[in-house]
Amino acid sequence: MSSIVCRWCGGDRGELVLDLGSQPASEYFPPITEPGPDPLYPLRLWLCAGCGLAQLPDDDEVPEQPEGIEPRALTDQRRDAVAAAAAAGLLPAGGTVVEGPTPHGGSWLPELAGRGIHPAGPGARADVVVDGSFGLMHAPDQAAALDGLLARLADDGVFLFQFHTFAAILRHGQWNAVRHGHFAYYSTPTAVAMLAERGLTVTDAWTFPLYGGTVLLAARRGGSAGPSVAEVVDAELAGGVHDPVRAGALQESVGTSATALRETVDAAVASGGRVMGYSAASRAVALLHMAGVGPDTLTAVADASPAKHGCRMPGSGIPVVPPADLLAAEPGVVVLFVPDLMDEVRRALPEVEAAGGRWVPAGTTV
Repeated sequence: MSSIVCRWCGGDRGELVLDLGSQPASEYFPPITEPGPDPLYPLRLWLCAGCGLAQLPDDDEVPEQPEGIEPRALTDQRRDAVAAAAAAGLLPAGGTVVEGPTPHGGSWLPELAGRGIHPAGPGARADVVVDGSFGLMHAPDQAAALDGLLARLADDGVFLFQFHTFAAILRHGQWNAVRHGHFAYYSTPTAVAMLAERGLTVTDAWTFPLYGGTVLLAARRGGSAGPSVAEVVDAELAGGVHDPVRAGALQESVGTSATALRETVDAAVASGGRVMGYSAASRAVALLHMAGVGPDTLTAVADASPAKHGCRMPGSGIPVVPPADLLAAEPGVVVLFVPDLMDEVRRALPEVEAAGGRWVPAGTTV
């Protein structure tokens, strides 16, 4: 077996903190007409002892998912993040911006344009460079990808970097945040150190509730770190982001949440009710696979993205349907695979509860 090499620092010292075995591709939803079986790929998480970057050690090329509809929770998060950066005086009116690529869709450019900041010309350096839509984590070569972004940063510019922090993944046992195609999982102390190696000082840090804990960092050449940075760094180190023993607790969370999903579905079916899901998210793939839940008990997963309609969840074979089909079926229980959407879906689909149904966040029991 070849040794693991860190995607950032190139070191080979570290420990596996999560091993999910072989899992379906979590970024691709096959047409319902394709019967399978679906290919499986290793899904593991390795914590580098040198730089502290949590990462996928395997380089399997897996197919990509159709781009989904961006939920309101993400647009609200982006608005709040841009407002925080503006309040700190980091968004110069009349300035220019370069945005890093992301396969998830969504962009900071409209919000920034509303504040007088417009895209830089091809190849030009910009006053603001932003990786705010979880794009950098998709790069197998983390050093090359970050260097590519920073090459577009003006000498006195600001780099805005937003990520679902590894501290939140540990704190909430979010093992199914680990998925194919997401090669890197940043903690704030690791991200601060990565940027310092490239000559940037993180001057400001903000935390937001999205996904249980999202962090926005502002970094620039020169300057000094404000108190918000040390506060977040210290809290995350105390939370065990560099401790392989504490990170290894993710493995225990797998059985807990898979059992909870199976018990929720089985209890609802036993009482004579119909169970459906909402949000054909990539994080749902491994959870359904580990729980052994299929279309015989969870009959369908509704999703707002037309690109996913007529497809099925990889591995489990559960059909993906439009929200209208969910309402017509009047399920007794709807398992929500992205709990951040709870307020949004209850507002958008009040018919579920009006018909006596219940929304249940995935991983909890009713």
